[in-house]
Amino acid sequence: MSPELVSILVLVVVFVIATTRSVNMGALAFAAAFGVGTLVADLDADGIFAGFPGDLFVVLVGVTYLFAIARANGTTDWLVHAAVRLVRGRVALIPWVMFALTGALTAIGAVSPAAVAIVAPIALSFATRYAISPLLMGTMVVHGAQAGGFSPISIYGSIVNGIVEREGLPGSEVTLFLASLIANLLIAGVLFALFGGRKLWARGSVPTDGATGEGDAGFTDGETPGPGTDATSGTATGTGPVTSGATPATPATPTAPASPTAVAVRPGREAGDTGGTGDTGGTAGIIRLTPARIATLTALVALVVAVLGFDLDAGLTAVTLAVVLSTAWPDDSRRAVGEIAWSTVLLICGVLTYVGVLEEMGTITWAGEGVGGIGVPLLAAVLLCYIGAVVSAFASSVGIMGALIPLAVPFLAQGEIGAVGMVAALAVSATVVDVSPFSTNGALVLAAAPDVDRERFFRQLMVYGGIVVAAVPALAWLVLVVPGLG
Repeated sequence: MSPELVSILVLVVVFVIATTRSVNMGALAFAAAFGVGTLVADLDADGIFAGFPGDLFVVLVGVTYLFAIARANGTTDWLVHAAVRLVRGRVALIPWVMFALTGALTAIGAVSPAAVAIVAPIALSFATRYAISPLLMGTMVVHGAQAGGFSPISIYGSIVNGIVEREGLPGSEVTLFLASLIANLLIAGVLFALFGGRKLWARGSVPTDGATGEGDAGFTDGETPGPGTDATSGTATGTGPVTSGATPATPATPTAPASPTAVAVRPGREAGDTGGTGDTGGTAGIIRLTPARIATLTALVALVVAVLGFDLDAGLTAVTLAVVLSTAWPDDSRRAVGEIAWSTVLLICGVLTYVGVLEEMGTITWAGEGVGGIGVPLLAAVLLCYIGAVVSAFASSVGIMGALIPLAVPFLAQGEIGAVGMVAALAVSATVVDVSPFSTNGALVLAAAPDVDRERFFRQLMVYGGIVVAAVPALAWLVLVVPGLG
């Protein structure tokens, strides 16, 4: 049995054990990287750690640290209320606002993970407050980032168009951009319909004058979920697991508006506390700006400017800003380090370290070359799309496209398959799967979700990512490649 095949089978075993034994997949992947790297690939420790995603580690820690502080001092609560006022209380519009915002950021040049790192924590805080499915909100953010990701001036678009030009293939910047935009827009529409969008429309508007207080998930007619109640389903639950598309039940008889004392209290906060720093100014539910919140908002703006305007690393910038806020307001930040998504960090870093071992020993190149050598161009095309999707769910999307497009050159040169459609299909297949919790974007969404059952949310993202991996490459091939047959 070849070393490459052994490494793939070990990865399958890791998935099976993690699924059936509830062991952190990242810890299993570290062990697998050590075993395969040492015994099969003959790598030393430096070779194994070459695949450790140090930059992603810092991004996950830095962003979750910064937004843990923002949650502790009430800044995210203020942002949620501001977003509600922006759309005149129509909660159903918020997922689309987040989709458009991340799409605009990537279209003008932001790296996709940077855009998701900026938008996802705010979007998911909003989802928690207003009983929107976290799965819907998180996937809308990621698909929005990919929708704008291949504009002619974007990072992804510039890289892929450069590869096409270097390989001497015919290309179309507009086709590449529109293919990704339309594919992600259609997926977002389906997600919105399946995961509670229609019920969000039926809920109408929520008050925009600050009438909703801390813990109020946007329920109309004054009802608020009490302690021990699942904010997304309205049913009693011990841990408050996330559900997909569920909305709060409407009482048979409208009740009077809730008083400040009737508001549900989140763990770690006293009744009437709206965010840790400052108060409501004596008006129930109105969240006012305080020095700590103003400083945190300034830090968030500084993060955006530093990443988009000066191309600074998002993780290092976020850690620096979090340290500054912690030094100035230590009381608000005391528990923030404990709220960093450490289990998610272990999971993602472990899996990506093992993927790095696969790349180091040539497993991915081996699989790609095997597909490229198939004598049937149409079959080779769909298999390359699937390889791009599967590998990209665990690794760099652009890196995979950079490897697969050159592999497609031999049969594209035969003229039987259109190069423009094939490149667009590879681009869509390799990026739309970034909703996977093992990809950078999916990991950021998983880490940013507050007050959810993370294990359940992880499984939801993994199942949805698997569906995308199974379905989208075939659809992209059918729509973009098959019509271009020579």
